[in-house]
Amino acid sequence: MRPEELTRSPNLLAEHYTHFRVSERMLLTGHSHQAWPDRALEGYRLAWRDAAAMADRKWGPAFEKAERVRRGYAELLVDDPGNFALAQNTHELLVRFLSALPLQRRPRVVTTTGEFHTIRRQLGRLEEEGLEVVRVPTEPTDALTERLADQVDDRTAAVLVSSVLFENAAIVPGLNRVAAACHRSGVPLLVDGYHHLNVVPFSVREMGLEDAYVVGGGYKYCQLGEGNAFLRFPPDTSLRPVVTGWFAEFGVVVEGGAAAEGERGAEVAGPKPVPYGEGPVRFAGATYDPVSHYRAAEVFDFFQKEGLDPGLLRKVSQHQVGLLVRRFDELDADPNVVARDGSISLSGTAGFLALRSPYAGRLVELLREAGVHSDHRGEILRLGPAPYLSDRQLESAITALDEALSRL
Repeated sequence: MRPEELTRSPNLLAEHYTHFRVSERMLLTGHSHQAWPDRALEGYRLAWRDAAAMADRKWGPAFEKAERVRRGYAELLVDDPGNFALAQNTHELLVRFLSALPLQRRPRVVTTTGEFHTIRRQLGRLEEEGLEVVRVPTEPTDALTERLADQVDDRTAAVLVSSVLFENAAIVPGLNRVAAACHRSGVPLLVDGYHHLNVVPFSVREMGLEDAYVVGGGYKYCQLGEGNAFLRFPPDTSLRPVVTGWFAEFGVVVEGGAAAEGERGAEVAGPKPVPYGEGPVRFAGATYDPVSHYRAAEVFDFFQKEGLDPGLLRKVSQHQVGLLVRRFDELDADPNVVARDGSISLSGTAGFLALRSPYAGRLVELLREAGVHSDHRGEILRLGPAPYLSDRQLESAITALDEALSRL
């Protein structure tokens, strides 16, 4: 598939999204909740079939679907599938990561002022309990990683930073500088790659993040829907999450077996260390609903069949965001009403257009009345295209924005 085939009207991909009616609706929510391809419905059918036919034995096929999801994420990050733990959402994985940190010895974490609520809220609550949280301003973004690296010291337990800022879609350059500073001080680096994944190519190796932890998921640009988050971890990790589910014991081999342990128990003083399995199960939780993995496996297969790889999707995204930028600039709108940050180049922008306006919430309402779906974060109106939208739809959306501005 060629990028130009995804700009026509109707868009060539639209026929694969009939349930979400993408050719009939202007869904500029591509940065938040993309439509699911029709093939995703097959995942639900397969999950039902396996559960009905196998009852408790369904976990064999379910784990196979989970492995397909790991492979899908590994391909997107150009990494090994064995380095990926799965969970229902990134908060689960963030909490497990934080629970494994030596916060008594190193009671300090470094982050930015531009993190998504998953990190922002959790660190804020831990700060109330005495954790020292250093928040580095995101502006100017070009030097953000240098400022983060300067904050790493021997009291730092971890650094947490996004690779793309969720408010304005700015790509954070030079994450390898933070990774190097963390490596020198023995500090884990956690990168939130949610707004990067499958809209901007992401290579763990090329970005110098082999030692980093990366969280992300499929709710946005991967079109996998809810329940499909991941934590990428370094293959030599030794973290032992305090928040740990019984699935984390899968694959544990205890010398002498459980019975022998029981017989020796009276001879051993003190409790035995809680064991952890190898690879992804180290960060595992407990029983979960596997339907999301069935759906995700189908979507990953669909993307592969259609040739929708990150390189192609980046070209499509840059074309679409560029079109929105040009059409918005042509409106010559009052900058006191709505404005675009011209300091962020198109190549430095990820998957959506961010417009600042004190009326952002009202503009979302007016756009919805005109059939354009968007959202806002505070004073930031976010317009997120997706590969199944045509150029004509994007131009119509900016026309609707112009009309909305006239109604303010």
